[in-house]
Amino acid sequence: MSRFTVYNNIVTQGKLDAVNVDNISLGEDWLDYLQSVDRSPQTISAYRNDLKIFWVWNLENNNNKFFADLTKREIAKFQNHALNTWGWSSNRIRRVKSTLSSLSNYIQNILDDEEEFENYKPIIRKIENPAKEVVREKTVLSDEQVDKLLNTLVEQKEYEAACGFAIAAFSGMRHAELLQMKVEYFNDEHFVFNSMWKTDKVRAKGFGRGGKQINKFVLYGAKPYIDLWIKEREARGINSEWLFVTCSINKNTKERIYRQRKDTSSWIDMAEGILGVDVYFHSFRHYLCTRLHRLNLPAHVIQEFFQWSSADMLSIYNDATAEDEFGKYFDKNGIKDVEQGSLLNI
Repeated sequence: MSRFTVYNNIVTQGKLDAVNVDNISLGEDWLDYLQSVDRSPQTISAYRNDLKIFWVWNLENNNNKFFADLTKREIAKFQNHALNTWGWSSNRIRRVKSTLSSLSNYIQNILDDEEEFENYKPIIRKIENPAKEVVREKTVLSDEQVDKLLNTLVEQKEYEAACGFAIAAFSGMRHAELLQMKVEYFNDEHFVFNSMWKTDKVRAKGFGRGGKQINKFVLYGAKPYIDLWIKEREARGINSEWLFVTCSINKNTKERIYRQRKDTSSWIDMAEGILGVDVYFHSFRHYLCTRLHRLNLPAHVIQEFFQWSSADMLSIYNDATAEDEFGKYFDKNGIKDVEQGSLLNI
């Protein structure tokens, strides 16, 4: 069950209207504070949704008690309810408890000079979390699977999805980074080193309202799929600056309105149907990192390509096995003479 399904089943405006106004006020004060210290809108929105769920539970199961007066037993009751009544995963529970713990820290560290909170002690982190679930097996995509996916999508004339997965496979972009791509990033002015496109800075994963701003690199191998989608856009009269878009119709003018795409779940469904395995955008990040490593690119080059702050990230995303490494450097005649790879070979 998705987080948004859970949210919609639990929280209604009628219930929120009945929530303890002191809890609502405390929560909003905390969120305002986070905004002032430059937390991102996405982070604040996620915290607000978590609080709404907890406030409704507190309303329905705990007499609408003020947050600062909660006991460890009551937090444990909430955890048990989320696990056994709502059917939440342990990861989801950890996430909401992390939100509540952050609110507790705000009371302790910021509101400690107010008489109402002078004796407040955070309790959330004292409640042991549910055992972690077994993480789903990581999907390691092969060259053949990526080729099959892209070629099948082209055969099905799903050019936008093919373009999206091709860029992911030849850049290792995260989902959020991919959806920030603009058409202009793939023109001649952005083509560098005779092998790749360098985008303008986009918001990447990181702290702050603006996140970490970085350039992304897309290898030339994505070009056939980019060209197909741009040609299709032109045929359909899509004039948006955003490469990936959704369409709506103006009820009055009947004009088509194109907006930046925010969701790719339909693409994932298509990919999983074609390949018969779990597919997620990090699959392509692992795929490209492993491919670059197998081509003997130096670690510092891979680090710069992905814009990592440390080459240690290579050990996380490289899925080459020990047997792969031995086969690269040794054969029956001893140690092999291995040539250094190039991005031009991708």
